[in-house]
Amino acid sequence: MQIKIVADKITLAEVKKLAQESYGDMVKAVADIGLGILAIGGEMHADAEQLLLEKGSRQDDLWGFNIYPDAPDDQMLEYISLINIRPRLGNRSQEIKSEEIKNKIKNLVRKIII
Repeated sequence: MQIKIVADKITLAEVKKLAQESYGDMVKAVADIGLGILAIGGEMHADAEQLLLEKGSRQDDLWGFNIYPDAPDDQMLEYISLINIRPRLGNRSQEIKSEEIKNKIKNLVRKIII
């Protein structure tokens, strides 16, 4: 499964294609909230996370989520991933609990996916 690193723009149609190539109605993604980039695609969030780390991302800035491109805006993002378990950062579950981090991801997605 292809993983695409996006620093600028990607169309919703391209995101839908990545979803169809992986899970059908959903595609995994990892946001680097420090650099403002996304890694979209792959079988597991950890694969995209590793790719971003190899490109110079900081571990503490990486958060996993799922994109449902055909869902309504308020249901398009699901903030659940094994890579989000970060007790040291105050996140003890797979779901991102911080509204601040969720908002950073949401704003990044709105900026990049057109």
